[in-house]
Amino acid sequence: MAVTKQKILIVDDDSNIAELISLYLTKEFYETKIAEDGEEAIRLHQEWQPGLVLLDLMLPGIDGYQVCREIRAKSQTPIIMLSAKGEVFDKVLGLELGADDYIEKPFDPKELVARVKAVLRRYSRPAPEQSQEAPADKIVRYKDLEINQTNYAVLYMGKPVDMPPKELELLYFLASSPNRVFTREQLLDQIWGYEYIGDTRTVDVHIKRIREKIHDSDNWKISTIWGIGYKFETK
Repeated sequence: MAVTKQKILIVDDDSNIAELISLYLTKEFYETKIAEDGEEAIRLHQEWQPGLVLLDLMLPGIDGYQVCREIRAKSQTPIIMLSAKGEVFDKVLGLELGADDYIEKPFDPKELVARVKAVLRRYSRPAPEQSQEAPADKIVRYKDLEINQTNYAVLYMGKPVDMPPKELELLYFLASSPNRVFTREQLLDQIWGYEYIGDTRTVDVHIKRIREKIHDSDNWKISTIWGIGYKFETK
């Protein structure tokens, strides 16, 4: 029986880099397509529906930031940003726009493949069997908030909230240990794991996104412990 290959869209106006990335990914049995500008990237993403996007920031016409915005407005496809820029501002902005990882050029192609595999692993999860209820230890409930890590669903004020896997996992982890303070390093290790090559600002960006979707109540809130990290505070 034929195995369906995972599809990866490579967006880079440098044909040499794009072809090199494609070569390494093809060797790992991924199916690839290349877009050389932002407009083509948006079109291919919509038509081809890849499982992951490798997105260069400096593109002719529509830049990578805008492409990321366009994709995020319509889907939760994992995005890894590529850029020669190494400033903290670029990394944080990319994460705030919804990117899942950020790799600076020049990069080791083997490291890039490893990052691709890590991000895809984080997004791939078996669908729960409808005939079985989620185990109790995978659901956290508070007044006006329910986080279900079995089917990756969040209910806030009785309404579903769209959260990418990492946001939900971070919220679930904090809410599962109320009033316990976790450092950014602990959260980075628990949620992203040892494979993730990033910095603690990743945690701050994801907390910011969570706070934009659910707001503190009279019974609970996500508290910032300045200079240390965060806790899910209950009353």
